[in-house]
Amino acid sequence: MLSVEHVTKNYGRFTALGDISLTFTPGVYGLLAPNGAGKTTLIKMLTTLLFPTKGQILWEGEDIQVLGAEYRGLLGYLLQQFGYYPNYTSRQFLRYAAALQCIPRREVDGRIEALLETVGLGDVADEKMKKFSGGMPQRVGIAVAMLNDPKQLILDEPTAGLAPRERVRFRNLIHALSGERIVILSTHIVSDIETIAGQIVMFRDHRLYCCDSPARICAQFQGRVFQLPAGTALAPGQFLLSEGQGEDGLVLRVLCDTPPIGGAMVTSGLEDAFLAIYREGQP
Repeated sequence: MLSVEHVTKNYGRFTALGDISLTFTPGVYGLLAPNGAGKTTLIKMLTTLLFPTKGQILWEGEDIQVLGAEYRGLLGYLLQQFGYYPNYTSRQFLRYAAALQCIPRREVDGRIEALLETVGLGDVADEKMKKFSGGMPQRVGIAVAMLNDPKQLILDEPTAGLAPRERVRFRNLIHALSGERIVILSTHIVSDIETIAGQIVMFRDHRLYCCDSPARICAQFQGRVFQLPAGTALAPGQFLLSEGQGEDGLVLRVLCDTPPIGGAMVTSGLEDAFLAIYREGQP
C-alpha cells in the first residue's frame, strides 16, 4: 500500500500541492487535471525525484525517503518524454536498461522476450528504433518500466502526441499490466482513463478535489447536462461544456440546474464532469 499523508510541496511562496492525502492499493488510478494542476509534482514526489515540503509518503508504512534505493527498486516509471538511442534495437535497448538496473544476466533474456511480446514488438525486436513510428518507442518505454516487475507502475502523460489507434493500444496494454500492482497514470486526456481507471484523482486549486470512481464523479452531474441546438443563446446559470455533432447538426452541451427551454437531458460522461469541474471562472 502506498500512502500520501498530508503532503504539501512549496516552491518559495507558491504552493504546487497543498495538504494532499491519498491511499493507493493495487489497481489503475488516473490523475486527471488540467496542465499545471500538480499531477507531475505528485508523480515526482512518488518517484523520489522531489521531496515534500511537509507531510510524508509511506510504502507499507515506511517513509520512502528512508527506504531510498529499496523503494526505488519497486518502481517502474515512464516519463512523458521517453529518451532512447535510435541506433539501438528494442532488444538491445532493453538489455542496456536491464544492465543499468543491475538485473542478473541469467534473468534478462527470457524477461525481455516476454515483454517484447507483451507490448507487441516481438516481430520487430531486431529493427533499429530510429525506424519506429507512432507509439512504438513508447511501447519500448513501457517494457523498460516493467523490467524489474515493479509493484508500482507510474506513467506521466504516456499517450501525449499518439495517434488514436496507438492510444487505444496503449490503454489496453496498461489494463493488461495492472494485475496485482498499483498503476498510476497521469493525463489531461479524459478518454485515456475513462475505461481503464478504477479510481480518478482530481486536483483543483492545487488541492485534492476527489479520489473516486468515474461513475460516482459523473453521477454528481446527472440531470444537469442538456443538449441544445447550436446558436441557442445561453441564459444566466447555463454553462457551455462543449459543442458537437448531433443527429440534426451541431449541438451544444450545457450544464445547468434548471431544464432549459428546448433542451434535451443527456447522460453526463467523464468529459462533461471534467469540463464542469474545471470550467472557466470556477471559484
